Amino acid sequence: MGIVIVDKPSGISSAAIVGKLKRIYNTPCGHFGTLDPMASGLLIVGVGKASRLFDYMQGGTKTYEAVFEFGYLTDTLDGTGEVTDRTEVIPTIDQIKAVIPSLRGSISQIPPAYSAKSIGGVRAYKLARKGQAVEPPPKQVTIHKLELLKQISDTQYSFVVECSSGTYIRSIARDMASGLNSLGTMTALRRTISGHFDISDAHTVDEITNNPQKYLIPTDTVIKLSNYTACDSHYQKLINGVKIYEDSLPQGLFKLYCNNVFFGLAKGEDGRIKIVTNLCEK
Repeated sequence: MGIVIVDKPSGISSAAIVGKLKRIYNTPCGHFGTLDPMASGLLIVGVGKASRLFDYMQGGTKTYEAVFEFGYLTDTLDGTGEVTDRTEVIPTIDQIKAVIPSLRGSISQIPPAYSAKSIGGVRAYKLARKGQAVEPPPKQVTIHKLELLKQISDTQYSFVVECSSGTYIRSIARDMASGLNSLGTMTALRRTISGHFDISDAHTVDEITNNPQKYLIPTDTVIKLSNYTACDSHYQKLINGVKIYEDSLPQGLFKLYCNNVFFGLAKGEDGRIKIVTNLCEK
């Protein structure tokens, strides 16, 4: 059990990467925040019971490097889709810099039609693939940082985006272009930071395949909560799921240890220890 930090290549789905790791470690795995197949970069995967930490791990601020191309729009808002419209209006560097401030901060963003957002209980992309008109409801997201890095060609520019979880970078390309009376499509995307994880700590699937244990990070070391160690005499009760009484329990969630074993995430409830997420392998 543990966490693996993967550098996902473009052209493969996050689910396919998780499937490879499942075979490598011969145990269930799950990622903490998907990347579209065309995107590359940081993919955090829980191995074994660590995959139960989805709710705890998948949020937080994320940073991306993206390329936007102006002059056309696709149905998916990225380079994998079908072109739906074109324009000869291509913004200049100065025009792009002028519109960027309006896209920062807390904003209302409309997700792409081809997205995993649920509409009436059905994923939006499933409806879009059937040719149905899809209008996902807007959602509040926060763009902490949006900066122009450089001009790549007459129509392509690269950007760095630091944003809240759930932000669609494809939608930023669309909205930026719209504010400039143009059309824009995201043609490349790489996630470099997710929470406190950085791409410099990531490894390719081939590297992990060659030495699986080397790149398996102990689960408790990546959880930023206080530690609490219960009396060794309570070990068997905790193994059996029995709530036990302890004095001076920490406030909120904490990491629970007993008899040198990491049990998972717990909280105090009426003076008793309640395990919220059981990560014990015993």
